[in-house]
Amino acid sequence: MFNINKKLNADQIIHLNKASIDQVTRLVRERKVSCEQLVHFHFDQIEQQQGLNAFINVDKAAALEQAQFWDQHMADGKACPALMGILLAVKDNIHVAGFPNTAGTPALTDFRPKTTAPVIQALIDQGAIVVGKANMHELAFGVTGYNTAMHIDDVIGTRNAVNPLHIAGGSSSGSAVAVAAGMVPIAMGTDTGASVRLPSALNGCVGFRPTVGRYAQADITPISHTRDTAGPMAHCMADIILVDQLIAPSAQPVALPTRPIRLGFNAYFWENLDEDVHEQAHAALHCLKTAGIEIVPVNMPDLAQINQRISFPLVIYEGKYDLIDYLKHQQINLGLEALVEQISSPDVKHIFQQNILPEMLMNETGQSLPVQPLYQKAIQEARPQLLALYQTVFQEHQLDALIFPTSPIVAPLVDEQVSSIDQFQRLIRNTDTGSNIGLPGLSLPIGLGKKSQLPVGLEIDGLPHTDHQLLAIGQVLEQILSSLNPL
Repeated sequence: MFNINKKLNADQIIHLNKASIDQVTRLVRERKVSCEQLVHFHFDQIEQQQGLNAFINVDKAAALEQAQFWDQHMADGKACPALMGILLAVKDNIHVAGFPNTAGTPALTDFRPKTTAPVIQALIDQGAIVVGKANMHELAFGVTGYNTAMHIDDVIGTRNAVNPLHIAGGSSSGSAVAVAAGMVPIAMGTDTGASVRLPSALNGCVGFRPTVGRYAQADITPISHTRDTAGPMAHCMADIILVDQLIAPSAQPVALPTRPIRLGFNAYFWENLDEDVHEQAHAALHCLKTAGIEIVPVNMPDLAQINQRISFPLVIYEGKYDLIDYLKHQQINLGLEALVEQISSPDVKHIFQQNILPEMLMNETGQSLPVQPLYQKAIQEARPQLLALYQTVFQEHQLDALIFPTSPIVAPLVDEQVSSIDQFQRLIRNTDTGSNIGLPGLSLPIGLGKKSQLPVGLEIDGLPHTDHQLLAIGQVLEQILSSLNPL
């Protein structure tokens, strides 16, 4: 608890490390706290928790300069923008002018973009103050946050906000930890197959992956233009909704369906859960049913088989050519081979050397195949089939969203094998299918597992371009499930 202003009485003291945007901006508007004081408060939180490796770069001096600008803005009697005094962490693959953009890899440590990505500029224009660039799985090619290149002292990898002996998840590991550990109120990450929703679930905050194309993807280090999108993380749904509206101002306002909310339950997403996730997720289902949410069993035949034909062909093929185009467009004097040579994390180096550079993919029998024909089939055949499967199920059952545990397991312990392919496939299992067809997905915290005392997340996925409705439903679910989530 931090009494940031001696004039506050006991009833006005706010837990600033968990405060919402509305709570913070109200304090600023009422002159009970200054933006400069907020910078000092949040940097104290960052400095006290350096061992979590949440950041690659921070700049307190630049943050204070921005805070002083907004304090003078207030002193001049000008209107407060929506995010005045709100500190923001930005994943280190999203450009912010004045900061390096390393994408978590050694070869890019000296790259300083001259412009800020539109998704971040939209927030800065509304008063957000960037504290720094958040740590991430190297080049965003992984879901554990175990980056051997970017860390402090002997603590390797971004660590879980609840228990630092466990991983943070990824690839937007630092962004999720910065929010969940109370270092900042909001953060921006990117999500290709899990990378906003998974670390949000494993650390205990809200994470939103919008429909691909809803947010501008300019000035972001890519993996796959078919699947990549930026996405926000925050303590609560109200903050996610506000950030979304500021980034995508032409979007429809949040709106609930006029009938009872119907959420599809497909058995595929509820299989092979660990004990804590199973217990907590089913407790959440019970709460929702009791509150009048309709949980509708649905069958999605061949879901896993269709999805398997999409995931790796997209990432392997587009992962090469999108990155080559990015290096050229940003005028970075570096070839892809030279970048790969400097990759530190063994799991990331392996996928680049064995798959991405040679454009090869191993099938179920262990045979290496050229990825380009598999990519064409994924784009032309499998993706349309998977989207049609979702559309049919939603239409036939009048669904508003699918519901499932974000991750089948709580955050694993940190060790050198944590980024194995088996661990990757288990962690990404539930988030991957929707990502392959550009769906919006929202992960909500539903409390701690009884055995592990680690966070569990529950996800809802909607059809493309139903973001406004998904966010509205998320706000309802958050209220119903609040009794399960003490974080």
